[in-house]
Amino acid sequence: MRFTLSSTVLNNRLQSLSKVINAKNTLPILGSFLFDIRGGKMTITASDGENVMTSEIPLSECDGEASFAVPNRTIMDAVKEIPEQPLTFTLDTDTNEITVTYQNGHYQFTAQNANEYPHYDSLSGEVHEFTLGAEVLVNNIGRTLFATDNNDIRPVMNGIYFDLKADCLAFVASDGHKLVRCLNYTVKSETPASFILPKKPAALLKNTLTKDSGDVVVKWDGHAAEIIYADGMLRCRLIEGTFPNYNAAIPQNNSNELTIDRKALLSALRRVLPFASMSSQLIRFRLSAGKLELSSEDLDFATSAEEQIICDYNGQSMQIGFRGDFLTEILNSYDTTEVKLLLGDPSRAGIVVPTEQPENEDILMLIMPLLLND
Repeated sequence: MRFTLSSTVLNNRLQSLSKVINAKNTLPILGSFLFDIRGGKMTITASDGENVMTSEIPLSECDGEASFAVPNRTIMDAVKEIPEQPLTFTLDTDTNEITVTYQNGHYQFTAQNANEYPHYDSLSGEVHEFTLGAEVLVNNIGRTLFATDNNDIRPVMNGIYFDLKADCLAFVASDGHKLVRCLNYTVKSETPASFILPKKPAALLKNTLTKDSGDVVVKWDGHAAEIIYADGMLRCRLIEGTFPNYNAAIPQNNSNELTIDRKALLSALRRVLPFASMSSQLIRFRLSAGKLELSSEDLDFATSAEEQIICDYNGQSMQIGFRGDFLTEILNSYDTTEVKLLLGDPSRAGIVVPTEQPENEDILMLIMPLLLND
């Protein structure tokens, strides 16, 4: 059996799918890609046992149907150095020997039996579904992924919470120190439903989807989810459990409002943060009318730093402490010119929001304060 396809297309798909495969696998066959040729198309599958990603490639020529598996390093090393040109695969179905022919040469290797590759059950029971644009999904995963946790005690915090409600779809993540809540009003359902997407499949989607990938269909039952996009699909096991009431953690009356240039604050944090305690990363904020003073110190190494920024501040003069690295992550996740920092008192969480919300969205990020020793 013979089939032909573009070397560049194949290499790009393999590079993307390879991120699913673990260095060590419970089943040796999971270190391989599964190739399935049907109806003039080739579907490539990669899996780590919990996450399964597929990608479909149209073939320029094909004279049959077959399935086989190839170790990921073998096929990736075979195609990554070949410039754009047609690759012709010839499979001997009796011996499983594959010959890959290109302009100036060829490779030969032996495929593995496709029957050894695990098959996965379809979603069952009560299946929920919604459709959203790839750009919406990529943007909101990018905003929330950094706030997920690595917590063995509370595994529900180790992923992104998708909360589908009557008026919006909420993307939420929290590690107990910071929280991100992004509401999108273009996706809604009269039947509330939710699931927790683990970090690895979330990162895979972020790195695979482009903002012009069209619509994405998300389906899930009580145990697994399927995310279907233009030329592929990701199936993953979900985190089971109840996500905390994220709205209860958001203070409602932080009346002290700081409006500031995002990049200016980010630059100042980067300058004073190296002089903060390595253990606490504490940055002290001193706020008064029209002025923000940032300071840090490390008593163990006798270092300190201080910087003043002109800003728009409406509120009581106050001092409050935040972890500089956490606040830096929050500011980096925004792309607006200015942000607002809404404060209550030094013991209450601070809220960071953009001065202008994106169309049909509401983005809010929360950071817990640190105790100041005066």
